[in-house]
Order: sequence, then structure tokens, then C-alpha cells
Amino acid sequence: CFNSGSSCEKCDFETDLCKALHELNLQPGWIRRNGQSSMGPPYSDHNGNDSAYFLSLSSKMRSSSATLRTNVFLPNDEEHICQITFHYWISQMSGTLMVGLQKHSEDTITNIWQVSGELQNQWKANTITINSTEKYEV
Repeated sequence: CFNSGSSCEKCDFETDLCKALHELNLQPGWIRRNGQSSMGPPYSDHNGNDSAYFLSLSSKMRSSSATLRTNVFLPNDEEHICQITFHYWISQMSGTLMVGLQKHSEDTITNIWQVSGELQNQWKANTITINSTEKYEV
């Protein structure tokens, strides 16, 4: 759910990539699948639905990294903070999931959240809050 003030945009992968993610920025390694795809766990989405779609890293990508980028978000102000809640699943001890913020005036991506090697093989949820006075991508 991409929440800016009172407007909340739900982002799932039932028909394609959701509007928040660049269609063209789906790097090699990401696949859109569901729990019935016989690719190993997870066998359902975070609601326990085995036919619902989610994004997954292909097994060929075990030793490298792959990025997902959002579209451009507009600057926030006091009334409109941006909150992004996402569900994630880590199935191997070596994996690290990171969320980065790139402001349009900066070339670098600032790491704002990461997780690795915690309780494996279950869905967890996290919410990040972003304050930016300029356009940005996540």
C-alpha cells in the first residue's frame, strides 16, 4: 500500500506489475509467480492464498542481486508523509533485503532499511516512512 496522506494505493501483482513499479525496471532475476508455480516456497501469498501473485527472485540469482525501482514520487510536506508497507519473505540465511531512497538531486541511493538472516520462511510486514522535500524514487 503506497500511502500519501489519505490516499492509499494498493499494489499487488495480480494482473502485472503494480503502477508504483517501473514496468521496464524489472531487472533480470525477478519473476511474477504464485504459490502454485512449483518453484518452492512460499506456497502462498501473505494472506495464505496460493493463487495470488507476488514477485520472487529466480533461483539462478542466488549469488547476485536484483533491484526493483518505483516510479517517481512527489515531494512530501507536513500534511502528507509517505508511508510504504510491504510484505516480504526471506528463504535463505545469506539473503539481504534493502530499501533505498534516491532523491532527484543526488546520484547515490541512501539505504533506509534492511533485513537479513532473521526468522526464515515466513511472511513478515514492514512499514517505512519517507520524508523528502524533492522528488524521489524508492
